[in-house]
Amino acid sequence: DGKVSEGGLNVTLTIRLLMHGKVKHFLLPSGARINISEGTCPERIVTITGPTDAIFKAFSMIALKFEEDINASMTNSSVTSKPPVTLRLVVPASQCGSLIGKGGSKIKEIRESTGAQVQVAGDMLPNSTERAVTISGTPDAIIQCVKQICVVMLESPPKGATIPYRPKPASAPIIFAGGQAFTIQGQYAIPHPDLTKLHQLAMQHPPFTPLGQTTPGFPGLDATTPTSSHELTIPNDVSGPIV
Repeated sequence: DGKVSEGGLNVTLTIRLLMHGKVKHFLLPSGARINISEGTCPERIVTITGPTDAIFKAFSMIALKFEEDINASMTNSSVTSKPPVTLRLVVPASQCGSLIGKGGSKIKEIRESTGAQVQVAGDMLPNSTERAVTISGTPDAIIQCVKQICVVMLESPPKGATIPYRPKPASAPIIFAGGQAFTIQGQYAIPHPDLTKLHQLAMQHPPFTPLGQTTPGFPGLDATTPTSSHELTIPNDVSGPIV
């Protein structure tokens, strides 16, 4: 959107990142508009919109913040090699071809001119037409890399409709112990009565009809014996792991 100013690149852009945790508190001074996806997902989509100079400032603040976190984590660590700062952009798949270039020429040029490592995912993110672009390096290398990626995105707008990637909540792990079912929430195992009933019924009855029988064979029952049913209420958030 907008136009290129006489002084250079000065247009309004929207850049999407895939990140963990909250980032709004150190992005506000950048001058860009920030939106963080809602929900309980461990992954969040951070959308940064604004003039290019504000977007570059926001990325600079992100990269420097990540470097601070890396330095803090290494304070009492025995690890001697410092890991690079890593960001993940979410880019429409229709623009990835221009980012890679013919025979990988464009992405090679970006790597060599900025010193950053750039990887474009081969597969689209689930239920979307977007792909992840991972950038690793020093904060300065990442800023220069983002600038070049923005230029490519401006020169090659997305084609057709884009289905944005939306992270889904992670299903809580389920364990069975002592004949009971538990869902794992943080460091705690929470008893789940409905899943416990389901587990107990599964242990009591064979899962498949034995060969040669038209109805399931349960111990002590014949074809003329009335059967009983059990009604269970299973929340949506745990039905996925059961299936």
